Amino acid sequence: MRRKRYHRPGILYEEDDQNPLTGVANLFDIAMVFSVALMIALVMSFQLPELLSPTADITIVKNPGQPDMKIIVKEGQNIEVLNMTDQIGGGTGEALGTAYQLADGRVVYVPDSGNDTGS
Repeated sequence: MRRKRYHRPGILYEEDDQNPLTGVANLFDIAMVFSVALMIALVMSFQLPELLSPTADITIVKNPGQPDMKIIVKEGQNIEVLNMTDQIGGGTGEALGTAYQLADGRVVYVPDSGNDTGS
């Protein structure tokens, strides 16, 4: 006669230990926290915390003076990227005057004497 033996679970036995996917949810949470921290560290390393502010207006010029120059304009929540082409920031024209930057940071525009701008 065969007797069935009752196997009593031990103290360390838990039902969750047999499911290998229980740790995946915790790994996903850790990965999300790590990615958010990495993005914040990246913004802070470029010293641009204004990009995170919803009210700050900022303009960034990438590769100034180069043919692949880009202008990034953030006004409030709207972000616009302008790729430099002949239609934007280029083309032909004539000089109207000269701009000078003073020692205190102000910019003064002086029109050419040949052009009468009315001001």
